[in-house]
Amino acid sequence: MKSANMTREATTDGKNGKARRVAAVLAATGALLVGSAATAQGAEQTAAATCSYPYVCFIKNGTIIGQFKDVTSSWQALPSKPAAPLTVVNTRHDDVAYIRWVGGTTACLVPNSTFNVTGGQLDAVRISSSATC
Repeated sequence: MKSANMTREATTDGKNGKARRVAAVLAATGALLVGSAATAQGAEQTAAATCSYPYVCFIKNGTIIGQFKDVTSSWQALPSKPAAPLTVVNTRHDDVAYIRWVGGTTACLVPNSTFNVTGGQLDAVRISSSATC
């Protein structure tokens, strides 16, 4: 009800009303953006919390569908070849993890990071002892 009163005042107050209306819109927009960021951050923290050190985990719909911990010089196949959307979490402190899509494209995850896969299908992972990509 308070916002209805602010709107009524804003339409009758001229310049001050316009300033109040703009301030109200900016405040509402800021609240939405903060809420969205908090939700995304919360989702990443939840995903990371379910994947324990020293694993690289593949998470789909809140469930770990694969986890790997061995440093290798070659690719380790993902038996399920998961399709997006999914999250990959690298809990390792000093090692990077590479993920590979079916078409051959790769991405590198730095230590202690989360990566949201938004398209395509993954087929392999490789954990490297390097601390940088």
